[in-house]
Parts: sequence; C-alpha cells; structure tokens
Amino acid sequence: MKRKRLMLLLLITMFLSSCSSPEASGGKQINYEETKKMVVDILKTDDGKKAIEEVMTNDKMKESLVMDQKVVSDTIQQTLTSENATEFWKKTFSDTKFAAGVAKSMRSENEILLKDLMKDPEYRGMMIEVFKEPEIQKEMADALKSKEYREHLQTVISETLESPLFKVKMQELLLKAAEETQKKEAKKSEGKDKGSSGS
Repeated sequence: MKRKRLMLLLLITMFLSSCSSPEASGGKQINYEETKKMVVDILKTDDGKKAIEEVMTNDKMKESLVMDQKVVSDTIQQTLTSENATEFWKKTFSDTKFAAGVAKSMRSENEILLKDLMKDPEYRGMMIEVFKEPEIQKEMADALKSKEYREHLQTVISETLESPLFKVKMQELLLKAAEETQKKEAKKSEGKDKGSSGS
C-alpha cells in the first residue's frame, strides 16, 4: 500500500514538473535540477527507502540485475579491448613511473597468490601432473639446454657471486666449516695423546 502511494506521489511530482509554466521552463523542457531534488527528497523518506527495499528483494528484479551484470561485464570487456583502449594503455604504460608502480603492486599480489596456491594440495597435485607430461618435460629440457638459458644462468651466478649478502653468507659458512675442522682435529689429537699415554 505504501509503495503504491509512493509511486503515485512520484508520478504526481513528475506530472507537476512537466506541467510547469512556460515562463519557468522556457516552454522547452522541465527543470532537471528541481525534479532531481524532489525525487531525491522522496527517496530519503522512510516510505521511499522501504519501497526501494521491496523492489530490490523482488525475484524478477534480482533476475534482471543478474542479466545486467553480464551486460556490464561484456561492455567493460569490449571497452578495454577496443582500439582506443589499447592505445590508451600503451600510452599509459609508456610512463616508466606508472609502469614501475603497477609492476611493484602486481608483483606483491602475485607473490601472495602464488604462495597461497603452493599451500593448496589440489594445485600442487595439478602442477605435478603438468610436469609429468612428456611434452612439458621435453620443452623444459630444451629450454635448459638453450644458449639463452645458459647465458642467463651465467649472469645470475655472476650477479649472485658479486652480491654483498652472498659474500657475507659465504664467509660465515667458511668460518663455520674451519671451526668444525679445527674441533675435529683437536679431538683426534686428544685421542692420540690418550692412546700414547695409556701405552
């Protein structure tokens, strides 16, 4: 009942706005701002809010919204893949600062996503199955044997060896190995001393 009253009120408002005097409207069109303000004021009332809630909970309206979502999705896809959009993104990504910012944000998101996926047993199982495929194994073997990969690997190794962090880590490992060797030699000499003193 309230919804009917609200709809009637909206119709009356629209009718009165359209029937405004020629002096106010210039005889051409209704005053858009005034009409918008009246409609907004009506929608802000309790009756207006309830009417919107009833409309949104209507099954037919829900079905319509689901269909509209597909239309929106298709429209966005068409817009993003259009020639104008492609040119826009090319121009935008040519800005090094913008590209670096996007890459940085995407890298962190991708790292989080990859870590989450690696924790998923189903994903790990799928990856194992993929790597068992003969074609994939052949492609990987060919890639590992390629000149480009070897050059890339040499570059990575060289950069790693020159890295200050790697050097510090290597020094720590060498010192630790030297200490362990000294301890072993000390134990051996102690054993020999005990053996000679016992005889």
